Amino acid sequence: MRTIVRAALAVTAMVLAASAHPPPATAAQAAPTPANAAQQATSATATPANAAQSATSALTPGTHARTLTMPQFNWLVKDPWNRSYLLHVPAKRKAGARAPLVIALHGGLNDGKYIENQSGLDQVSDANGFLVAYPDGFMGTWNGGGCCSFARVADIDDVSFIDKLISTLVNEGVADPKRIYLTGFSNGGGLAYKYACDRPGKVAALGVVSGALATPCGKQTDLSILAFHGTADFSVPYFGGGNMDYDVKVPFLPVNTVADIWRRLLDLPALTLNILFKGATGCMSTGRGHYGDEVELCTIIGGGHEWPQLKGTAGVDGSKMLWAFFSTHPRIT
Repeated sequence: MRTIVRAALAVTAMVLAASAHPPPATAAQAAPTPANAAQQATSATATPANAAQSATSALTPGTHARTLTMPQFNWLVKDPWNRSYLLHVPAKRKAGARAPLVIALHGGLNDGKYIENQSGLDQVSDANGFLVAYPDGFMGTWNGGGCCSFARVADIDDVSFIDKLISTLVNEGVADPKRIYLTGFSNGGGLAYKYACDRPGKVAALGVVSGALATPCGKQTDLSILAFHGTADFSVPYFGGGNMDYDVKVPFLPVNTVADIWRRLLDLPALTLNILFKGATGCMSTGRGHYGDEVELCTIIGGGHEWPQLKGTAGVDGSKMLWAFFSTHPRIT
């Protein structure tokens, strides 16, 4: 079974890599007119600052479909390929000013549009003036280390994809590098954890909903984490167990254990501060450390594998809580 899956993924990889190449220019396209040549010469003298200014001014309020070209598909198929994402620009964004950026990673077998609708982050963005990027995983999945499915088996470098997404928006002059935040649901939450582990100091805070830590991690500084998890989640069990993937017979860690791992990596005290109890949701925190960093775990009694909503079991608006947390935890170092 594993051999068949790997072979299918290799074929898919080659097809996608081939489709990433643009068609060759026609003779008419390759031979510019004098007017076009002059225009090209003028644009060739544009400075990086001018290019960033142009990209910034082009971002009108609303949601835009964008692509990034990655240098190679994976270790096997060394061809460039295009990756897609949605970028939501709030109406309140100040023209020419850098804004906070929230990158929202969808769950398994979904896409960026799905989590855009699932989370309601656009509405929170419009009310508070931050950007939201919704990238698309490979065949609906992310490589979060020990999980999940197609992206893991095909060894997709999703960490480099997030790197390029961040650097693109920072270099365009629209995103504030001190206020980059990652949130993710399920498989997307696993990639959020992996990204923080592989790129310490790159993001200011994580917001993980029903996600699992499935990758080794070293010491961290200046990182804050807010996690939501339901006690009746049978996909990523709150109390641990099950298997991380169809061919990875490693159990999920209990959610409390994951929170304790992070607070130890950040040299923070135990989660003993009871900071919220509303509806079925109770939140415990470490309090703030030397850099203002903090680990907070919100347990949803009877909550399933779902985004926390006011009308659901949680009784809280998870997206509003995420932004309230993110907005008070910028990166200091």
